Amino acid sequence: MSTKNMLKSKKAISPILATLLLIVIAVAAIVVTYAWVMTYMSSTTTTAGLKINIDIASINSTSGTINIYVRNTSPNKQTVTVDKVYIEGMSPPDITSKTNLTSASIPYGQTIFINGTGINFTANNQYKIIVT
Repeated sequence: MSTKNMLKSKKAISPILATLLLIVIAVAAIVVTYAWVMTYMSSTTTTAGLKINIDIASINSTSGTINIYVRNTSPNKQTVTVDKVYIEGMSPPDITSKTNLTSASIPYGQTIFINGTGINFTANNQYKIIVT
């Protein structure tokens, strides 16, 4: 085949087909990436974190007492260990030494009771209680 005949050959793909092929490849890459990210994120979120809820907390500013009920609501049903109680806005915020809490393991679904005395609360103030 001569050079002149090769230049006149129309065996290449058209620009429309090339564009469609690139779009198909790009969409396939996006689908594969999306599937991988969703799989990775679902496995990460199911194994992450322990969770506790403070069900009831009562503060008596006259007697300086606090009562806290802490429930384990961990999504992966693990036992949670709590060993600190903080009250945001107090100085110092760590009130663990004024409570009956040393270190408590809470099985999934169970609740523990923490009480404390000798804490200087101000009447009509709001306090944020943090248990870790």
